[in-house]
Amino acid sequence: MTRRRDALLRLPAAAWLAATLSLASAAAHADAVDRLREFAREVKGGEATFTQTVTSADGSRRKVSSGTFAFLRPNRFRFAYAKPFEQTIVADGQKVWIHDPDLNQASSRPLSRALGQTPAALLAGAAPEQDFQLAADGARDGLEWVKATPKAKEGATFQAIRVGFKGKELAAVEIVDNFGQRSLLQFSGWATGAAALPAPERFRFVPPAGAEVVEQ
Repeated sequence: MTRRRDALLRLPAAAWLAATLSLASAAAHADAVDRLREFAREVKGGEATFTQTVTSADGSRRKVSSGTFAFLRPNRFRFAYAKPFEQTIVADGQKVWIHDPDLNQASSRPLSRALGQTPAALLAGAAPEQDFQLAADGARDGLEWVKATPKAKEGATFQAIRVGFKGKELAAVEIVDNFGQRSLLQFSGWATGAAALPAPERFRFVPPAGAEVVEQ
């Protein structure tokens, strides 16, 4: 034991620095995965604004939209797109509704078929590791990232989801679909905590009078 300790003490300073940085990096990456677990376990609901940027696989085309996102565990969420076109996606715990005012159409499908291995399951579900394999994905753009890949490959519509945290706050979600298209959601202005929980009524959807209703 003494001989080993003496050998370690004789390591060059550069080697000590490299070892220390390696350990610090591993700890930070582990914290990123833990952060997602903590988010799923402790943040019961909240609301934020978002900007979504969709980029084609070759990077030649981009589409930007924005709106608000709210969620309440378990499995209730609401994406309200405001620009450039209005669209609302609401999960009430039983069904997922998509409402397009321009088309005067509302469609729904059972939550069990619509949620599963989706980004919404990561954000509003209770157990991310039930459907996803989680792994640290390093630091980028000032955020610590977690990569989530679906455990069941059959039927998955995307290659991977990356979730970025700034400290304890959810800052971004990036989805890469099976065609290489990237969709980046960036969140800001989070309101969380018991006093900021969205009311359950926010996640109830009633099709407007006269709207075409499509059940899937």
